[in-house]
Amino acid sequence: MALIRSSSPHLHNAGSTPKIMRLLLIAALPGIAAMTFFFGWGTLIQIGWAMLLALGFEAAVMKLRRRPVAFYLRDSSALVTALLLGLALPPFSPWWLTLVGVFVAIVIAKHLYGGLGNNPFNPAMVAYALLLVSFPVDMTRWTAPFVLHADDGWQVLGLIDTFKVIFGALDHSAIDAFTSATPLDELRHRGGLTTEEAFRESRVLADGVGAWHAVAAAYFMGGVFLLYRKVFTWHTPLAMLGSLAAISTLFYLFAPDNFADPFFHLTMGATMLGAFFIATDPVTAATSNRGKLYYGAGIGVLVYVIRTWGSYPDAVAFAVLLMNLAAPFIDQYTQPRTYGHAKPKRGLKEDA
Repeated sequence: MALIRSSSPHLHNAGSTPKIMRLLLIAALPGIAAMTFFFGWGTLIQIGWAMLLALGFEAAVMKLRRRPVAFYLRDSSALVTALLLGLALPPFSPWWLTLVGVFVAIVIAKHLYGGLGNNPFNPAMVAYALLLVSFPVDMTRWTAPFVLHADDGWQVLGLIDTFKVIFGALDHSAIDAFTSATPLDELRHRGGLTTEEAFRESRVLADGVGAWHAVAAAYFMGGVFLLYRKVFTWHTPLAMLGSLAAISTLFYLFAPDNFADPFFHLTMGATMLGAFFIATDPVTAATSNRGKLYYGAGIGVLVYVIRTWGSYPDAVAFAVLLMNLAAPFIDQYTQPRTYGHAKPKRGLKEDA
């Protein structure tokens, strides 16, 4: 009787791309719920609008490339890209800003490189960085959490009114009372105040950080779920959060009047979203376990450096893109040992 031969790897019930993408969408639900609760309906509208645009652009490009449209739409990768971009955009962003961002993410950052699996940079972060550089005013008009003005009887703008603001039926000047600086932006522009004075005198830092703590906790829960389902390994998120905590602790202990504590950096902005949903992108990140540690650590250090001394208060997108650029180099020098060989092949040397 002939035996069936099959080469390695011997994997059973391997996770498909659509399954992994759906798990990412499910894991983001706690973060979406927290952001909607604290910042209003704009988050949901941005995500829904971005997803519709992403599916449309994906279908159009697949049609132009003469590929089966339905097959590529079912992998849900376009939906995940749209989700990440929608979460990163301010809730009151105008409709055209989201349209430009999704076009850049799907058409330019993804398909001009050959589609899923060939893009060297995270598409959502390419779009976010381009929008931030090109339209800084719209990208920094963030919604104030309702807890910031709860004692004043202030309430979140309703669903219909939010929809009108985003799609231009209601002038943006009508939402000035509903917007504020983020805690990262507020701390960066504190003037001559010490960190302690800024937290005491700024209402955003004194009362508004609780909303961001809750959002960070929600994304952390989603990240733990993805780790449990083995969508990715622990190396990248732990290295990113660990390096960010280490460098922020070092500077905080050295000069607490000038630098924020590590808990602030870990829970503000897109830190948790970046650690578990963006930096772990299998296409653009390092692949070896040791390489993932270097890759994640580099992101954490860059986040702190750009936040503290750069021009932008939240630096996750720029840090991820810079390390995307370094990922092939990291992989080249962190190749694991091949089974049966004494040493791993590393660097640019070829066999004699």
